[in-house]
Parts: sequence; C-alpha cells; structure tokens
Amino acid sequence: MTNEISISYLIFLMPLLTFVVNGLFLGRKSAKGAAAFAITCNGIAFASALYLAIKFFTVGLPPIVFQIPFLKFAENFAANIGLLVDPLSIMMLVVVTFIAFMVNIYSVGYMRGDRAEGRFFALLSLFSFSMLGLVAATNLFQMFVFWELVGVSSYLLIGFWYHKPSAVSASKQAFILTRFADSFFLFGIVLVSYVLQSFDFFAINSITLSYFKEHTINLGIMTVTQADALILGAVMIFTGGWGKSAMFPMHIWLPNAMEGPTPVSSIIHSATMVVAGVYLVARLFPFFAVCGNALELIMWVGAFTMVFAAVIACTQKDIKRILAYSTLSQLGYMMFALGACKIGSAVITTGWTASTFHIFTHAFFKCSLFLIAGSLIHQVHTNDLDAMGGLRKKMPVTYICALISILAISGIPPFSGFFSKDEIILAAFQGHHYVVFGLALLTSGLTTFYMFRLFFLAFHGKPRSESVAAGHVHEDFAMTLPIAILAVPALLSGIAAKGLFEHFFVPGKLRVPQLVLLPEAHWIPFVAVAIAVLALLIAWVLYASPKAKIERALDDVNRGGIYKTIYHKFYFDEMYYCVVRQFIFNGVAKIARNIQDYVIEGLVAAAVKFVHILGSLVRTAQSGNLTFYLGTLIVGIIIWRFIGNLPF
Repeated sequence: MTNEISISYLIFLMPLLTFVVNGLFLGRKSAKGAAAFAITCNGIAFASALYLAIKFFTVGLPPIVFQIPFLKFAENFAANIGLLVDPLSIMMLVVVTFIAFMVNIYSVGYMRGDRAEGRFFALLSLFSFSMLGLVAATNLFQMFVFWELVGVSSYLLIGFWYHKPSAVSASKQAFILTRFADSFFLFGIVLVSYVLQSFDFFAINSITLSYFKEHTINLGIMTVTQADALILGAVMIFTGGWGKSAMFPMHIWLPNAMEGPTPVSSIIHSATMVVAGVYLVARLFPFFAVCGNALELIMWVGAFTMVFAAVIACTQKDIKRILAYSTLSQLGYMMFALGACKIGSAVITTGWTASTFHIFTHAFFKCSLFLIAGSLIHQVHTNDLDAMGGLRKKMPVTYICALISILAISGIPPFSGFFSKDEIILAAFQGHHYVVFGLALLTSGLTTFYMFRLFFLAFHGKPRSESVAAGHVHEDFAMTLPIAILAVPALLSGIAAKGLFEHFFVPGKLRVPQLVLLPEAHWIPFVAVAIAVLALLIAWVLYASPKAKIERALDDVNRGGIYKTIYHKFYFDEMYYCVVRQFIFNGVAKIARNIQDYVIEGLVAAAVKFVHILGSLVRTAQSGNLTFYLGTLIVGIIIWRFIGNLPF
C-alpha cells in the first residue's frame, strides 16, 4: 500500500513541480528546456496514473488511498485533502494525464518561437494539476478549492496572448460567467454541509430525505424543512456545474474561449474544465437522485444545449468555433444522459454508465480534432474554412487522423463514439423520455453533418488559399505525432473499454428503487447509424461531390434570415453584451457610482467638514486670552439662568 501512496503523490506533484520550476526558473532561461521538463513530468504523471488504474482494476485499492486533515470546523466536522479511488476518479486521472501529456508534446511545435513559450508550459501544468485535484477530491470542500483553481488557470490560459484585446475580453468573460455560477455552487455546499455536518461524498450520497422531512432549518428569510433545504442545495450545486460545463444559457464563454492558443482549447474542451460539471453530477448522482426533480432539470438543460449547439455548429466557418459548439453539444449528451436515469420514483443506471463512457471516448477524439484544427491553422494562418480546401494531399497523416476522429464523433461503428453515444440514446429510450430520445437522434445526424462539412471543406476540393495552392503547407512532426497517437484510442477505445465500463462503472449505492429489467431496443443502433450515414451523404453532396457548388455553399450574403440568425448564434452574444453594457454598466453600475460619489462620499465629506468646524471652535476657545475666557463665562451663566427659568 505504501508503494501505491507514493505513486499517487507523483500524479499531482509532477504537474505542480513543472509549474513551479518553469514558472520561476527554467521557463525564463530556456524554452526548449521548459518544454522538455514539462513533457517528462507529465509523462511520469501519466505513467503513475496508468499504474494506479491497472492496480485498481486487477488487485483492488481502498476507496481512499490517502487523506490529510486540512481545516477543522467543529469536533466532528472537518475538511480533508485526499485521493478518492473508484472507477470514475481512476478513469479521469488516466484521461487527464494522458491528454495533458499529448498536448504538451504538441505544444512544442505549436508554440515554437513564441516569446512566452516557457510561461505557457508552466500555466498548462498548473491547469493539469488543478483538474487532477478536482477529480481526485474526496469531499466537496476539496473539489471547490480545485474547482476555483481550474477557473483561475483557465483565465490565465485563455488570455495567454494578453496583447490581443479579444483574448483579454474572452478570458474575463469566461472568468466572470463561471464565477457567477460558482457563487451558487458555494451556497449549495454551505447549505448541504450545514444540514449534513459533512463535506464527504460518501456521506452526501448516502442520505434519504425521509429523515430530514421531520427537521427544519432557518434560511434567514424563511424556515423550511431540512429535506427542502437539501433539494435547494442540490439545485445550487448543479448550477455550479451548469456554468462550468457551459450549458445554455451560460454557454457563450466557451466558444469565445477559442481566443487562447489551440493547445489550450484542446485540453479545456476534451477532458478537463468543461467536463468538470458533468463529473460533478456523476460524482453526486445518488444525492441528485433522491432530491426531488433535480435529475429532470439536469436532463432538460442538457438536452436543450445539445440541440441548440448542434444547430449553430452547422453554419459556422471558424474551424475552432465549430469544434467549440460541437463540445457544447457533446456535453449536452453527457448531461442529459445523467438526468434521463429517472423513471418516476425509480432510477436506471444505463445513462450514468453511458455518460461516463462518453466522457472517456470523447476525450480522445475531441482532443485530436482540436489538435488537427491547430495544425491546419498553423499552416494556412487562418481559422476560416473559406481559406482552406485541398489539404488532403498536403497533410495525409492529419487527413487520416481527422477522418478517424470525425467518424468517432459521428457514432459510426466500429469507432469509439458509436459505443458510448448509442448507449446514451438507449438510456433516453429506456427512461421513457421519448422527446429527448428523438432530440438525441436528431442531434446525432446534425453532428455528422457539421463535422463532415468541416472535413470536406478543409481537406477536399481545390485549394482556396494562395499558401495552400503554392505548396507552402507541410506537416510538423511534433504536432502530427500526438495527433497520430490520439487516433488510436479514437478508433479502438470504444471496443476496448466497453466491457470494462459495463462491469465496473455503476453509480454509488442508490437510496431509491432501481430498475434493472429494461427493454434492450436492439434496433436503436441501426437507426442511429442510418441517420448518421444519411447526414454524411448530405454533407458529401453539398460540399464534396463533383456537382457541389462550393462558392454557393460558402456564400453568406444571399442567405435567408433564419440562416443568418443561426450563423450569428441567435444573437446571444449581442444580448449578453447589451445587458452588461446597457443595464449593468450604464444602469446599475452608474447608479451605484452616483450613490458612491454624491451620497456616501457627500455624507463623509459633510461629517469631515462638521468635525473640522468643531475643531476650529475648540482652537479658538484655547486662545489664552483672559478677557475672552471671562466673557464666555458670563455669557454661559446668563444663558444657563435664562434656560433654567423657562417653564419646560
């Protein structure tokens, strides 16, 4: 057991050591040295996580490998820092360390020549350390600490090129929106931990509401039963995940976060920051299952985000924004699968297993797709699909890897996404959520369409860029190597891990009735694949067939109003900016500023003036003039006698 504890420490210490060494020393002196150190340390972290996973699934490990006391609030109420070991946390540790390892290798080529290359590798490792601490947390307190650290490090990475106003704006937007959601998360933690007198996940996931219906709690503005307080706390905690995973309507920060370097986009979108909200719901699933209609809320938020983002992705031309909205849609898949587990007062576990399985498969093909996008941008020097085309022969390895990853996200067998996405669609059907089931099938087709639209416009057809036509495009080995490595799990992880997930991945002990005998619906995969193939053919006819009119397909001027509305993301960015600038800045903030300037500072200035006048009078009275003293005494006696003779 001592060996496992030592290995587990390495998982966290290696990224933290990289941040400290590169941030304070090596990064300033040698960019190549900083890159080599980051790759080595993150490789050790991945190897350690893999060793721990093998040990867990073969021999077994205790639920908590190590735990260190951190803060003591009362005799039986304390917060600890530790490492929780179960299939969910082990899977996330392996995925996060592997993705971080690949992204660090890729960044050697992508960040080559950047003035702040050393700082980049330092911040990337800080981000990895923060996410590892989050997924390994044994309690809500530890999770929230690292949750906020993830937010801070993502702010630094999104705004890495701080000389660009757009990057600064995007980083502030991401920070403010996620902090807004996190304020609800914090309130939920306080409320739940106050009622239960524990931050521990095992304690929170072990409750039944019947006991708490007999006790009350004063929330300041009202008195409610402790059961209602726990339900409110559950909604508040989910709101934190709502914002972190960029669910509608708190979604606008995620596409705008593309202003950061592409390796940042890759690691944020594949297995780290945006997945944290889904991980939170999966971690506390037994708690949400007993808290009223919390799972139903989760399901509808995820389902709407899934369709909404997929529709927008069909019209975008910025290659990174297409992938960003694709991430939003896939997160919606994962989120609604968790919520679709409720059938009346009973629960099925199909959706939980499918959602965690999709976290696993999505990490590989989405990371690969973002790294592929970065390679294309690096060669063509633009994000715009209008300037791409004809890259198939120029970048053959990238082309094959892109095809594998796009087939995976489209749910085409035998690629990895087929196994996890179909399980999610099946969960909606088995949960009798037929509307959501239909939306999931529709989104599956939309996903295939917009991804193959990207694929055909980028790689097929004639070059639409002078640099591509002139042959100035080539593949960078440092950038292509991790893409090729990621293509392997994008292809095989579904087949390889399906049995593992079905056997080991079940939520914690449920305190509600569980249904196990459900219809298999063997026809669903055939329908899903048929829809995906149909969408692929439509994309081919429009963008790759010999009769495809690419110029017309790329023409935005002669489009209808509906298309333009979707292309402009339903104008949600403009609405947010309007609210922020007109209502908050020019309304609330201006009123607050006037109150500050004219009321508060006016009262303070008046008080200072009054005290100053009194001080002047006192100084005058202390003049040392005997005549003034005698005159004041006589006047005082006369006034005293006069007041003393008044009837009142």
